[in-house]
Amino acid sequence: MQAVEIRKNRFIGAGHPAYIIAEIGINHNGSLDLAKQLISEAAKAGCDAVKFQKRTPELCVPKDQWEKQRDTPWGRMSYIDYKRKTEFGQAEYTAIDDYCRALGIDWFASCWDEPSVDFMEQFAPVLYKMASASLTDKPLLDRVRATGRPLMLSTGMSTLDEIHQAVKWVGLDKLMIAHSTSSYPCPPAELNLRMVPVLQGMFPNTPIGYSGHETGLATTVAAVTLGASFVERHFTLDRAMWGSDHAASVEPGGMAKLVRDIRDVEEGLGDGVKRVYDSELEPRARLRRELTPNNA
Repeated sequence: MQAVEIRKNRFIGAGHPAYIIAEIGINHNGSLDLAKQLISEAAKAGCDAVKFQKRTPELCVPKDQWEKQRDTPWGRMSYIDYKRKTEFGQAEYTAIDDYCRALGIDWFASCWDEPSVDFMEQFAPVLYKMASASLTDKPLLDRVRATGRPLMLSTGMSTLDEIHQAVKWVGLDKLMIAHSTSSYPCPPAELNLRMVPVLQGMFPNTPIGYSGHETGLATTVAAVTLGASFVERHFTLDRAMWGSDHAASVEPGGMAKLVRDIRDVEEGLGDGVKRVYDSELEPRARLRRELTPNNA
């Protein structure tokens, strides 16, 4: 497997620590203060990056949905106004960029339309992540590829043929692929973690990762054991908060445990070379029965 360099001296791929992403997404609920709290907690937990989502509501919301009414924390409003209310702009992302740099944590975004890619370019993100819904969006894939930055493709709600077609379209250069199941929250029976090694077999030179939407932590750790080079989980301060993604998200304490367990698993996997460790010499001398020529 070839590793992808996302910034100086940080690679994603075999032989490198799993790249752990806390997806804030839209869990900031339109609040910069809440976004900063989430960034701070992700950094404390030991995450490598936080991820946001960037949309142009007028391009991403179907017009027949614009005027549908929705109950929100700001009162009852049209769906398009709600999406505008939760979308960050220049001031917020400039503040996020400054804050992440100060904390030493990477940040990037899933862009859902071409103008959003153009907007994000001013911040020189370490990579772009394509949501599963965008796997077949060739104009958007073209715009992201034109930036020359590394690309993560998420593969939820997609067939193997669609995955092959997307990879053929974007090419293998600086490409990473994430196994995912697009249900929120996702039941364990539908996680299908064995797709991680399957994708590795299909794309042997491409780092394969995992984007999870389950409620527990153990299965994400298992994805790393199966070979995932990066993992992504939705992140929230409180799973009971208002919003569509909070229930399938990990809270700060859980994220810290997830990072710890992943690092323990990485260390515990070792290199596959059998050896007798120094720590075993004393028990070996004490516990093994001494054999003589008569009982050997």
